[in-house]
This record gives sequence, structure tokens and C-alpha cells, in this order.
Amino acid sequence: MLKIIDHPIVQHGLLVLRDRETSASEFRRHLKEIAWLLFYEAARELPTSGIPVETPMEKTTATGLHGKVHLIAVLRAALGMVEGIVAHLQNADVGHLGLYRDEQTLQPVQYYAKLPDLKSGEPTFLVDPMLATGGSMVAALKILQTRGADPLSVLTLIAAPEGVAQVQQFAPSVPIFTAALDRQLNTRGYILPGLGDAGDRQFGT
Repeated sequence: MLKIIDHPIVQHGLLVLRDRETSASEFRRHLKEIAWLLFYEAARELPTSGIPVETPMEKTTATGLHGKVHLIAVLRAALGMVEGIVAHLQNADVGHLGLYRDEQTLQPVQYYAKLPDLKSGEPTFLVDPMLATGGSMVAALKILQTRGADPLSVLTLIAAPEGVAQVQQFAPSVPIFTAALDRQLNTRGYILPGLGDAGDRQFGT
């Protein structure tokens, strides 16, 4: 399932991120805001339960999140997105996967993995700003599935049709939440019109 979050606030923030004149500090700020709004939509099916609480007036039972939520950031570009989510969801576990794309072969290369204890029944969100060729995303999904993550969801800012097709072919039951489905990839595997390299633009490199 591909779910495009077309909320006006999300789309306006994406406009700012696309603009080549946007500074690194503004890019980071808008990235965090959009990440939380994307997660807000993606988290609609999170399990909840009744939790006792005492208000200033009386004791009652209120609805709260039930169980653990895992956020897995693909380094380094997803760091800002995860930071934006954790600011509102402080009890989430955060894991990190280091993957980079070989510029010649366009194939993913893993260099780092530090993950929480992933268990079936605990929602896991794989976070990466760009779903381009889909190679890195599929590689990350394979790692998480091997570790026991289930259910899995993908959270990304911008997706290319080629990347969506790759993920859906490998894991058709994994939902993809994104702010935009862009036109295509160029010959170097970059999304068009895209927004450039999300990692470089966040950190001014």
C-alpha cells in the first residue's frame, strides 16, 4: 500500500525542502516538522489500551499507547526525521542502520547496524527521507525482518515510482507513507524533481 500524505501543511513544508535556496537550518526545522506529521498519519493503527489516571477532579481511565514502538533511522539522512518524531514520542526505541549507495553500481552497502530488540507485534517504522531506487530500502527491510520486526512500515519524504515498485515487489504487505510520489529517477539514481541529497542539505556538506 502506498499512502501519499497530501495534507496542505505537509505539502507546504515539502515545498520549502525542495527549494535550493533553503538554508541547512531551515531544512532541518521543516524536515522535523514534516516527519512528525507523516508519522502522525502512519501511526493511526498503533495499539492502544485503557490506562488508569487521576485528574485534578477524579480517577478515570484514559486511552494511551500500548506496547513498544520502534523507529529505525537509515543513516545519516533519517536522523532529522527521527529527531522530529521522538520529540513527540519520547518512549520510542530508536535503532540505526548504516547503508550507502555505491555510486557506480547503485547497490546498497551496509556499514553499521545498532538495533533495539525487535519482536513480532511491536510496530517498527523504517525511516529514510528518500525512496529512490529502492535498493537500500529493500536491504534495510531484509535486515529488520531477519531481526523479527513485524509489523513494518516505511516512512519517507519523497518516493520515486521505481523505488516504490521495488519495495512492493519484495514486501507487498509493508505500507509506504510518503509526502510525494515524484516523476522518475535520473541516470545517477537521483529522484526528479526531488530535493537533492537530504543528508547533505541537512548538515551543510
